[in-house]
Amino acid sequence: MGNAPRLDGIIERLESARALGDLQGIIVALRDQLGVDHVVYHWVASSPDTSNDGVLEHFEKVPDEGFCGQQYGCGTYDPAWVERYLKKGYLRIDPVIRGCYQRFHPVDWRRLDWSSKAARALIEDAVAYGVGNQGYSVPLRGPNGQFALFSISHNCDDTTWEAFTEKNRRNLILIAHYFNQKALELEPRRKPEPSQPLSPREIDVMTLLAIGYNRAQAANTLSISEHTLRVYVESARFKLGALNTTHAVARALSRGLIVV
Repeated sequence: MGNAPRLDGIIERLESARALGDLQGIIVALRDQLGVDHVVYHWVASSPDTSNDGVLEHFEKVPDEGFCGQQYGCGTYDPAWVERYLKKGYLRIDPVIRGCYQRFHPVDWRRLDWSSKAARALIEDAVAYGVGNQGYSVPLRGPNGQFALFSISHNCDDTTWEAFTEKNRRNLILIAHYFNQKALELEPRRKPEPSQPLSPREIDVMTLLAIGYNRAQAANTLSISEHTLRVYVESARFKLGALNTTHAVARALSRGLIVV
């Protein structure tokens, strides 16, 4: 793990992906670029139900690297861990799935409730299978009740992990939404959510935020007040159906409404 990587190449590969199977190679490349032990995208449910068969039921193993399900996702976990996870029924008690379903913002696994005996058994098992002792997940939601997770995990101390996730938080949210948008596009029974067109000024604002300007810098560049800029941001967020500004930027990028 090191400095926040540039993700232009990963995003370009996602944009050119033509089948769900293409996402596996991309997520392996992302893992290597981030320098973490694992990266996983999994489509947890179309109609979330964290108590029974409604979530994360089937993974198809992919030779050599991780797993990839036709609908459910891709990642770099050892296939033996995926098989054990399903066999042990960990899905029903996984604090990561339950915790992320209750939240909209990224979740550090350390902040979740691991106090139950079953949850402690799960995390001990996960560490033994090389998942790592640290994790970070971005909850994702789409049309028709779609719920997915984009997660990274690694083995390191708390201080190192906190510094890494803080530095890479924005990139992780952006790439998570790119993966989810592409999965929605490639899943034949689903379509991406339609979005209203952004106004020229909204495009200017979203573009500046996407390339890293803060609100004060963006307002100064556009010669408008921060209050006016905030109005444009909120209008764009509403049109995009986004949960927050970062989510709005991710959706605008993934839908080709802005280009950086």
